[in-house]
Amino acid sequence: MSDTGRPGQPEQQPGPVGPTHRPAATPQGVPAPGAGRPAWAPSGTSGPAAPVAPTAPGGPGTGDDEGRRRPAWLLPVAIGVVVLLVAGAVVAWFMTRDDAAPEPTGDAETVVLPVPTPATAPVAREASTVFATALPTTVLQYALATSQEDAEWLGAGALEAYSETFTDGADGTVTVRAAQLETPEAATAFQERLAAQGPVPAPDTGATTAAPDAPALPDSGDVTVAGQVVGTYTVTDAGDGTGVAVWRNGTAVFQLTAPVADVLDAYLAYGL
Repeated sequence: MSDTGRPGQPEQQPGPVGPTHRPAATPQGVPAPGAGRPAWAPSGTSGPAAPVAPTAPGGPGTGDDEGRRRPAWLLPVAIGVVVLLVAGAVVAWFMTRDDAAPEPTGDAETVVLPVPTPATAPVAREASTVFATALPTTVLQYALATSQEDAEWLGAGALEAYSETFTDGADGTVTVRAAQLETPEAATAFQERLAAQGPVPAPDTGATTAAPDAPALPDSGDVTVAGQVVGTYTVTDAGDGTGVAVWRNGTAVFQLTAPVADVLDAYLAYGL
């Protein structure tokens, strides 16, 4: 039995009794500092419990500065994002500048039209010599209509000569006189006589009187075969709506008369 006379109750040792602390009154509606969180004080001390400092995300806080500290990876990531944005803006600017830049101005485009072909079939040429067989039967849109020996050129010293006409099936006509001489020297002399008898080019006054599609005449130059010069040519405006081309190819001499708009092309298309 204990000294207290209460059976079965263990004897209790008296412990230290600290002063009683009453927190100051807090206005209604305003939470007291540390409200909602348990107060903590070292064991055996008296007085109000010290408030617990707020903890910043990512680790324990040590104050206001540490509570605002950013994670270590945040700054490099932010810098990388900024660099990517700047690079993207630069690339977009260059692409926009290239799209908006004017195209470089080059030479005028040359349109190559298809070579005209005759609407009618050429007639058969009666002459069968090597020279006569080599003469073409079509020139651009013109087809051979007549062929006969050229008596005048034969009398002027040609070994063989032909006078031929070509037609486009309508009003267009091309006339060709072709001769085979004995030597290149004889052919050169024959060509010079033809040039002296041909139309004299009109002086250039600066006025534009030719048709818009007419070639710039007179024109002259070398006749070449496989890169070798074999003769010369001259093309002149006869002044009557036709043009005349005279040229030499080795021992052969040719004179072509065609509408002035077609004469230069017809000369080039003749092929000999």
